[in-house]
Amino acid sequence: MTRAIVGIIGGSGVYDLPGLVDRRVEKVDTPWGEPSDALHFGRIGATQAVFLPRHGRGHALTPSGINYRANIDALKRVGVTDIVSVSACGSFREDLHPGVFVLVDQFVDRTFGRQSSFFGNGCVAHVSLAHPVAPRLAARVAAAAEAENIAHRRGGTYVCMEGPQFSTYAESLGYKVAGYDVIGMTACPEVKLAREAEISYATVAMVTDYDCWHSDHENVEVSAILEVVRANADKASRLVARLLRDFPAEHEPCPIGSDRALDTAIVTAPDARDPALMKKLDAIMARVARA
Repeated sequence: MTRAIVGIIGGSGVYDLPGLVDRRVEKVDTPWGEPSDALHFGRIGATQAVFLPRHGRGHALTPSGINYRANIDALKRVGVTDIVSVSACGSFREDLHPGVFVLVDQFVDRTFGRQSSFFGNGCVAHVSLAHPVAPRLAARVAAAAEAENIAHRRGGTYVCMEGPQFSTYAESLGYKVAGYDVIGMTACPEVKLAREAEISYATVAMVTDYDCWHSDHENVEVSAILEVVRANADKASRLVARLLRDFPAEHEPCPIGSDRALDTAIVTAPDARDPALMKKLDAIMARVARA
């Protein structure tokens, strides 16, 4: 069995992990460039955790300026087995009001300017993303939210836009009609890269606003969002602390195979693989390279 190490990626408003003891901070280099920030190591209860602020200290990085490949690679290099992503989002449903946490299980990627894969010419791979969220990890997040009496909904579709601007009214109406539940700017390509890295992944989307489709609410403004973000951050800290305190010591094998995604994904024959790319994939492909 593999020891469980939980990575927490903090989005808007979540720039630290309160309660982390035996803390140490380490800068981790990757062949994909620099991660958003140094990694914060420690534990809550008996569970080892690694915290990474997605936007960096002081929220210096835009959604499109985040080096998603470096972030996921860095977490992989330090042994993270499970990632819980926490991020702010807008809502397309009346019942998903500001303050509700949506435990997303599906994604629609509308980004267009980001590197979305570790693989490419010289080593081609096609991982399955039919079910992008690891169900056992999502169940543990839901149990933590229930235990902390945090209003949440399990399941939902997150549409990821490029940003950094908010939606137009026409876009917002279109996403609502399409049946999407929430909108954000950071889940993609993060979820795709986590699957390629064979790390179980789950998302907590914290509703801050109604985007701009709702006639009874003001258009989205940063000042209004930040008020909700601050309230959500406290709840997010409670949820993560409970999750980590109750987390099993050993990584639970994923029933949908998210932690073995490369078993049937790699297409390129060994003798046709580009040595330079393979060197960059040393952490991502470590398990299959040993097989």
